Amino acid sequence: MVRWDMNIINNKNIFCIPVLKMITLFAVVLASMATRFYKLSEPEHVCWDETHFGKMGSYYINRTFFFDVHPPLGKMLIGLSGVLSGYDGTFAFDKPGDSYNDKTYVGMRAFCALLGSAIAPLSFLTVLELTQSIPAGILAAAFIICDTGCLTLSQYILLDPILLFFIALSTYCLVKFYSVSHKPFHLSWWLWMAATGFSLACAFSVKFVGLFIILLAGATTVQDLWGLLGELTLTKMTLFRHLLARVVCLIFLPGLVYLIIFAVHLQVLNASGPGDAHFSSQFQSSLLGNNLYNTSMPRDVAYGSVITLRNHRAGGGLLHSHMHLYPEGFGPKQQQITTYSYKDENNNWLIKRADVEHDPSRPIQFVTHGDYVRLEHIQTARNLHSHEEPAPLTKQHFQVSGYGINGSGDMNDIWQVELINQNAGVRIQTVLSKIKLIHYNTGCVLYTSAKWLPKWGFEQREVTCNPDTRDSNSLWNVEDHVNPRLPNLSFQVLAPSFLEKFIESHIVMLQGNSELKPKAGEITSQPWQWPINYKGQLFSGGVKAAYTVYLLGNPIIFVGNLICLTVFLVLYVIWALLEKRGCTLTPKMKERCHSTFGVCCFLFIGWFFHYAPFYTMRRVLYFHHYFPAMLFNSMLSGVLLDFIFQLVEDFFSAKSRVNIYNSSIVISLSIIAHSFYLFHPLSYGITTSSFNTTSNMAGLHWMDSWEF
Repeated sequence: MVRWDMNIINNKNIFCIPVLKMITLFAVVLASMATRFYKLSEPEHVCWDETHFGKMGSYYINRTFFFDVHPPLGKMLIGLSGVLSGYDGTFAFDKPGDSYNDKTYVGMRAFCALLGSAIAPLSFLTVLELTQSIPAGILAAAFIICDTGCLTLSQYILLDPILLFFIALSTYCLVKFYSVSHKPFHLSWWLWMAATGFSLACAFSVKFVGLFIILLAGATTVQDLWGLLGELTLTKMTLFRHLLARVVCLIFLPGLVYLIIFAVHLQVLNASGPGDAHFSSQFQSSLLGNNLYNTSMPRDVAYGSVITLRNHRAGGGLLHSHMHLYPEGFGPKQQQITTYSYKDENNNWLIKRADVEHDPSRPIQFVTHGDYVRLEHIQTARNLHSHEEPAPLTKQHFQVSGYGINGSGDMNDIWQVELINQNAGVRIQTVLSKIKLIHYNTGCVLYTSAKWLPKWGFEQREVTCNPDTRDSNSLWNVEDHVNPRLPNLSFQVLAPSFLEKFIESHIVMLQGNSELKPKAGEITSQPWQWPINYKGQLFSGGVKAAYTVYLLGNPIIFVGNLICLTVFLVLYVIWALLEKRGCTLTPKMKERCHSTFGVCCFLFIGWFFHYAPFYTMRRVLYFHHYFPAMLFNSMLSGVLLDFIFQLVEDFFSAKSRVNIYNSSIVISLSIIAHSFYLFHPLSYGITTSSFNTTSNMAGLHWMDSWEF
């Protein structure tokens, strides 16, 4: 079986001329930039996820804390590009279709287009380094330049071009590092290995999908170390130095870079914003303008206090209610109780004694461990209530509802306050105390599940009463506390350390990522649909709009990539069987097969690592998730086509070989370029004439699932 060794290159290719390499690279850069910067300002309104990432760039400019499921580097760079291009961070980015008017937005698009323009040249250089074949590099670059999907993703304020750039850069640096592996511990060896570690950290810092390129680098590193272990000429100290060098450059350095990026992120976003409520009370106490930052509140909770209750797990919401009732079929039609991730007046509760009527004039009495209380929802004057009815989604739990009129109810409104690991008489403290609320009649505990209610519950998190009182999701803390009769104390001392904030941020991000759900009317897709280009994504307009931008891969390129992937697997199996059976090949053919299949195996594994994991993910998925894998598939296609064209020329006389080889390259590039000409309106805008309602791409609607 072939070993996917990146040191295998074909040095005999007649096209390897340094000047020609530079000219070709310049042409690739020019073509890539020309396609990415053409019509960059159109359409002059917010398109698709620009509403998210443009808004997040504005948050960085305004230093306003927000929550996102992705690491921060991509949004930080978008914000930086906005500042450098004169954008003031005041545009709302409310929804797709909002006109930019006089706002400076092109600078942020230009930054993304610039990084998107670098993807094809980096792929060209990677293939050139792997094969020493300029035509193979040109073909790989052409697949990327002329793909309408890659083009569309590169022209808007999105994370995708930034992620693809760092994946391409990581791959190139990794290949360059192994190309100098014959010079261990030389300066170039250290520089390329450090550059690999740095670019891997950047890829992961844009999206967690960057983990897949780290896996590829890790697999090659393990294979390389295994090979070094078999070299008996190397001393144990030399082997240890090799191992230590990789630990420093490929583990410690990326980790340090990632920590620095997060430190900058947390330092810049130091003001309270829309992301506060996703984080713990202690985290919020470090944000300027937050209720808990340098703000005084009563320390001990007393009867008559108005409080909010936050579920104590990372990312836990605030106990919430509203006027709406549980619908028919979900027990008595009583008021809904949920948890909500944002600050809201509907999160406020009045804490009252359970045994007497509430009287604001009564002397101050503090709430202590073991007390029986009622919680009255301020906005609706209904009490927190539970009864032996199944919860709406978690049927083995009891339903929690709002019940009563003007604060009066029944015995099912009574809850016992239980402090963790405390004795009777200990007071409940704001923020610091972890409490459970045990239902008096049923013995169950107030709990929030990981389930989201459907639209009738406004897609907020379900709250239940859990018979298992040991569950950690039953812990709560008082976050906001208002009582004019009590003295206030500062809570700024609760601010966590950087490491604590770093860990909590990742718990919240990973939890948010796993819980992503499609929005109403949003087009999602499944991984099996991506390689066959089954369905795209509307960026702007719609089927009946006069102007539509539609994310879809170039059908010719996607079909070509899929064919090349299949042909490689077939040829590889055939070659492996021939090798196993000891069939005789000419030295030239054996060397060519060994080098080509070694390179293709590396690229195939890169494709597999960036594609297969999506089958295991439960979160909502979109077509754009396929493009990192498509990057590796395109490079594989360039290498394989170049190999096949060299095989074809062997069947002809030496006199005509170069002409046939060149003709094959030219024909392939012509087909790719013509396919781009046919489908380029997908990226630059599908238009309909005012005199003719037929789209300028009506004849190219080859699949019913394509929505243009």
